[in-house]
Amino acid sequence: MPDGISEKFPERLDELVDSRIEARPEARCFWWNGKWQGYSELGALAGSCAEALRAAGFGPGQRLAVLMPNCPAVLALSLAVWRLGGIFCPLNEKSGALSLLKTLALLEPFAVVLSEGVKGDLAAELERGGWPCAVCPAEGPLPALSGRPGEPESDELAVIFSTSGTTGDPKAVPLTHANLIDNCRGCVEHLQILTPEESFLNVLPNFHAFGFTAGMLLPFCIGGSQVIVPGFMPPQNTLRAILEARPNVLLLVPTMLGFLTGLVERKGQPITGLKFLIAGGDRYNVQMDDRVTAAFGIPVIEGYGITECSPVLAVNRNPAERRLGTVGTPLPRFELKLCTEDGSPAQGDEGVLWVRGPSVTSGYYHAPEINGERFHNGWFNTGDYVRFEDGYVKILDRVTDIVIVGGFNVYPQEVEAVLSGHPAVQTAVVVGTPNDIAGEVPKAFIVRKEDAESAAITETDLIKFCKARLSHYKVPRSVEFVTELPLSSTGKVLRRVLRQRERDGKN
Repeated sequence: MPDGISEKFPERLDELVDSRIEARPEARCFWWNGKWQGYSELGALAGSCAEALRAAGFGPGQRLAVLMPNCPAVLALSLAVWRLGGIFCPLNEKSGALSLLKTLALLEPFAVVLSEGVKGDLAAELERGGWPCAVCPAEGPLPALSGRPGEPESDELAVIFSTSGTTGDPKAVPLTHANLIDNCRGCVEHLQILTPEESFLNVLPNFHAFGFTAGMLLPFCIGGSQVIVPGFMPPQNTLRAILEARPNVLLLVPTMLGFLTGLVERKGQPITGLKFLIAGGDRYNVQMDDRVTAAFGIPVIEGYGITECSPVLAVNRNPAERRLGTVGTPLPRFELKLCTEDGSPAQGDEGVLWVRGPSVTSGYYHAPEINGERFHNGWFNTGDYVRFEDGYVKILDRVTDIVIVGGFNVYPQEVEAVLSGHPAVQTAVVVGTPNDIAGEVPKAFIVRKEDAESAAITETDLIKFCKARLSHYKVPRSVEFVTELPLSSTGKVLRRVLRQRERDGKN
């Protein structure tokens, strides 16, 4: 383990963070709004939050729902909740009242903490739904609040992440202190050269496991620091924070990376002083690799995670050992196996990825039917179709994203990689569309580059380009040019939105 990082991690996250506060009270902990603050200041803010929660009756096993952007109060509230034996439940404040009310009905939190930026009508709707709300400033402190005690859960749970299931109903992933500590420990062991001197960019949303674990918890694990940015957009603000606070570990999804690369190129001055540039959460366009390396001074290393795994499952160790186009090698203590879609052992090096290990959740929150589908004897079905290449993992596609053309599997990422190689293409996304003869056929959605020559490229041009490079059944049957693509709150392209739009158009 790196110097300054104990080989034995505490059993709980509050113990881990408090040990850093005790050992390094004056060390810089987080940067916010142009100013660095120390670990002792985090400890004091967490203490005041804990007092407010305790006075309201919050206790072990209770859930606190928090709808706030990345900010110092999120760090303090999570620590306060864990000190009291509770469970932190970060939610996306932009989900909309209907979705949030469904999620709250599943989680049954003690109370809901909102940011000052949340519109009053949303707070009113949540309160009409029976959920006590408190508005907390980004820098704290948490004001006096009331709560509604619910059935307590195990105090071994630390965080519950919420997502939408395939039916549109909420789905929640409960993670224990042991899950999250193992994942952070695995990252430290796998990357090998992290030290307490590292400073992480914390811009990925805290309600997403990648941002919460890698952006917020991992710096605590090594006794390092973090640069907190409330949200990525507009990207100019994120770039300004990077240039001012100088984090040396950047964690980004590929869409964010693309925006920042373009800004740096226009500025004409590459970023310097980086130690790690890590991309995850979606497909990294390898065609951009030279541009990214030139803009940031180091190559990107790609990783892979899934919320149910706390979330980091694999990552390239460093630029020297990376294998471009793969998500690297698995973290320690993960076991991996490949299966067919019906769960039988796969033949060869391709198949649906199943995993197990101490970072993996034991099951979805209050969802026995889904658990029966995705979990078996401790193994979890990731739903991702992958290939093993000399110990490296290559993501071929989500099982649900594979396009089946007349019985042949077409992996959208392969077609997208070809399209992205065309000089006029900025972004390419391929989905399956209904077809009476073949069942499905590929369709490409293209964002052109912003120049006159690219604007002249036609659908026929791109189909011809693909025909020269792909088997006939993989070639898109149609191309639609768009100025933007539907994105999730984390910047991931929402393929399901494009698929549904195509299906609705056929009806």
